[in-house]
Amino acid sequence: MSRLDEYANKYQTIKLERKKGILQMTLHTDGKPVRWGPVIQSELVDCFTQIGADRENRIVIMTGIGDEFSGPRAEPGYSFYREVSTNITANLLDAIHWNAHRLMTRMLDIEVPMIAVVNGPAMRHSELPLMCDIVIGSEDCSFEDTAHFKLASQTPGDGIGIVYTMLLGINRARYFMLTGQIIGAKEAKELGLIAEIHPREKLLARAWALAEELATKNDLLLRYTRITLIQPLKQWMEKEVMYHLALESLAKLDKEDVMPDHKEIEAGAKK
Repeated sequence: MSRLDEYANKYQTIKLERKKGILQMTLHTDGKPVRWGPVIQSELVDCFTQIGADRENRIVIMTGIGDEFSGPRAEPGYSFYREVSTNITANLLDAIHWNAHRLMTRMLDIEVPMIAVVNGPAMRHSELPLMCDIVIGSEDCSFEDTAHFKLASQTPGDGIGIVYTMLLGINRARYFMLTGQIIGAKEAKELGLIAEIHPREKLLARAWALAEELATKNDLLLRYTRITLIQPLKQWMEKEVMYHLALESLAKLDKEDVMPDHKEIEAGAKK
């Protein structure tokens, strides 16, 4: 069991506040729109774990700050691996995979309804708000996966391919990820990615109204409904995400040229 007073002020990139069992988590970087990187990834893994273990949390609202949900958009040739370390080893990859795997599964282990407030473009890890039970967005919100195949020359790992394939269907999702398409608010609503669109200044109030309506139900009904609704995605994620992460690393290792060229290996063997 966790208690909010033990983890409320623990994180650099996540502000936590709770009222009548409704926990709002606001993602940020120094009070501005969150900049994705190793810190936010690690902190979210721990934060999701704590939230899921705290039985006082009845509803969770997840939002960004300012005019972006998450950023920045990746630059061509971007490498998360290089952001962590210049020396890519098996142990480093294992640590990255450990966090990336649990980023998905620990969020899905939260057994209470989650509401996502997409307050602007979700340029990095746009699958996270889409894994919530209710997703509402601003008039200028958007969703993309440009940070994998399109710009960073790596496979759509991290579970993002699983989420979008489930939500969009296999053909539509493949087009989205291979072309680096950016889906705007209107199309996202038509495709079923988000349920409602509101002006940014009205989003949080709407999320709290939805949360307060859900909170009129009893605790076990809330928990067991969340478990029921998320089960198909949870099963798919557990089955596939580590395989996707392994392929992502292999594809990127070839690009990064961190392994000796095969001719060097052959020459060394002949000595």
